[in-house]
Amino acid sequence: MAVVHPQKMARTAPRAVDIAGTAWPVFKLEALGLGLAALLVLALVTGSAQLAVLAAATVAALRWMVGLARG
Repeated sequence: MAVVHPQKMARTAPRAVDIAGTAWPVFKLEALGLGLAALLVLALVTGSAQLAVLAAATVAALRWMVGLARG
């Protein structure tokens, strides 16, 4: 009789991505992507580059810190 262990078969997302021979944690890439998205949206909505850059940097830094705290 075969026994199946669902925990062992479940695939998990990779915790790091290899970019040019360097392992980047996924939360860092998510922070960069989120910051870029926030920058583009805020630049279009507000029309102010200064506000968009500051807010996007804050969003990216917060996501980065949350990733560090969890990881």
